[in-house]
Formats: sequence, structure tokens, C-alpha cells
Amino acid sequence: MVDTNTLIEWRHHLHQHPEIGFDTHDTAAFVATKLAAAGLEVHSGIGQTGVVGILRRGQGKGAIALRADMDALPLTEENTFAHCSRRPGAMHACGHDGHTTMLLGAAARLAASGQFDGTVVFLFQPNEEFGDGALAMLADGVFDRFPVDRAFGLHNLPGLPVGHFHTRPQAITASEALFDIDISASGGHAALPHMGVDAITVGSALVGALQHIVSRRLDPADNGVVSVTEFTTDGRRNVLPGNATLRGDARALSPEANAIIEREMRRLAGGVASAHGADVTVSYNTHFPATINHPDAVAIAASAAALVNQSEVNAACAPKLFSEDFAHFTKHVPSCFMLAGNGIEGAHARALHATDYDFNDALIEPGVQYWIHLVESALSPT
Repeated sequence: MVDTNTLIEWRHHLHQHPEIGFDTHDTAAFVATKLAAAGLEVHSGIGQTGVVGILRRGQGKGAIALRADMDALPLTEENTFAHCSRRPGAMHACGHDGHTTMLLGAAARLAASGQFDGTVVFLFQPNEEFGDGALAMLADGVFDRFPVDRAFGLHNLPGLPVGHFHTRPQAITASEALFDIDISASGGHAALPHMGVDAITVGSALVGALQHIVSRRLDPADNGVVSVTEFTTDGRRNVLPGNATLRGDARALSPEANAIIEREMRRLAGGVASAHGADVTVSYNTHFPATINHPDAVAIAASAAALVNQSEVNAACAPKLFSEDFAHFTKHVPSCFMLAGNGIEGAHARALHATDYDFNDALIEPGVQYWIHLVESALSPT
């Protein structure tokens, strides 16, 4: 039986050796080795560097997928503890080292003594941070090769106490769309603005106008965010720019709200540009869809979490406006994405993606127990 101390050692090893995107070769090899040692059927190279472990018990036809992400972020860690990253420019700043460890621990213990009837498909996914890993595994036919009835994901949440679990039916995390708005005007001399069209003026008017999409075009009951994060021009000290680019990020909790944001952005961009005598082009790319939880899967997950900590399960939490590529799996099978508290103090309470964040080792055991209860509940032998 793999004990908690061993799992902490695994987590620290993964934290010290972070890998980014699809370049998770060492991590995938570590995962495959541990799964094979536990007696699972192992398939590597799915979605480039994804790993799938298969565990079967009894004659049951039911099958569920459990997913953990393996990749790190392109950040340089500021922590100074013994297990901090040994690779400059790479850091597990989102807790994927902990997610991988918890699922490995659950796989090993279920293989040793799990009481269930059916098949568990353990998905270890690369490249969650850039939103391409789940799509790559799906493109490789992961659910065609290993069919499942439901899929489940788990993510740590800083600021929530360890042992607390939050989820909800319907949208739990938002879609993310990246947009580029290119403005083309005539520019001119800074001392003679009336003789040209200043792209900065057009862009500035558009920045303000975009904020009205959420406040005046979305139903107040629908959450959304439109943020302009870059504003670049080709102007100089005494030159009014002829070209400007606005780049940014839009979030929504439903495909319908996302479609409204895109439609209104295009309409406003065209109108503002036309009013100033400029031209505009808009690129709007929805890279992460919203993560939509299925009510039946939520009920199963919440019941499993209650077996870990009955009094601290919120199955109707507020949705979150960050994004998660587990969303792509939810479009294929009924699914539930669960949030588990990472702690309320120190590095454990730092924001995800902060350079002084750290996954909380105290979450490992509750996370492993959650996965085990989930499997034994969803694939009950009785």
C-alpha cells in the first residue's frame, strides 16, 4: 500500500522537475512507471505525451474516467523550500504536481484493495495550461479506445480550507476567448491632428465602449468579463499613429453569453471605427469552452466528497471565471469538475499561477480518499 509519506515524496519530486506544455516526457515516464508498478495496464503517447492507466475489477460493464493534468507553467519560482523547482523558467504554480500525485495514489491503492465492479480509466493529461492537451487526447481517440460513461476532474483551490470540496451543476468554470482588434487609420502629425485620423483616439474610444458589453448587453444574471490587456501603436513622440492593436481576454459562463460578447465586440468595433473614419478587423478565438457539469455526475462526486468530509461539501458553489480545458471532456461525456481546498495560509493560499504558490501536501490524503470513494460509489459492486 502506498502511504502518505511516499506520496509526498512523489509530489516533491514532480515539483522539483516541472515540464511545460506537451514537453512532459519525464513526468509521463514517472507516471507510467508508477502505474505499471501498481499493476495497471498502461498506454503512453496518447495526445503526444499523455498517459492512460486502465484498472478493471469484476464483470461490471460500467466505466469512468478520472483525469489529472501534468504540466507546469513558464514561471521562475520564488519559493526557497527544499522541494522548489530545479528548472529555471518552469514551475508547478497551479498544483498539477499535486493533482498527478493524488490520482497516482488513488490508482495504486485501488489496484491493491479497491472494492468496485467495472473499469477505471486514469487520464494523465499534458498541456492543460495552454488548452491543447485535452483536445490532443480526444483527437487521439481516447474515448473511442477507452469508452467511459462519465468523467471526473479535480483541481485545488487556494483560499478554501483543506478538506472542503466545492462543485455545482451546469457551468463551474468560464470559457476563455482571446481577441485581437486591429485599427487602421491615416495617422498624421501631432501638431496637425485635424489633417489625419489618430488610431489612439479610435482605440481609446473602443476600450471604453467594450466595457458596455457586459454591463448593458449581457443579462445581469449571466456572468462575463471583457478585459483589454494590450494596447500597441506605431506612433512616435510627434507622430499620430496610423495603426493600433487592442488585445484582450473575454470570459463567459455559457456559449450563448460568449456569442453575445463576440457579436457585440464586432458591432462596436465596426461602429467606433466608422465614426472616426478608420477601418478595423476583429479576431475572436474561443480556446477554452465553459466547463459544464452534468447534474448526475455532480451528485456522484458530491456524495463521494461527503464520505471524506460530510460537513464541508458545497454542491451549489458560485461558478468561477477562470478556465479549464477539462471542459473539452465535458462536451463528450457527462462529467463533474470538483474543487478541493488548498488551504488559507502562506504559499497554499497564494493565487494560482503566482510564483510563490505551492500545492498543499495536507490535501494529498483527502484527495486520494475522494478519488477512491468516487470509484467505489460510481462502480459499486452491489
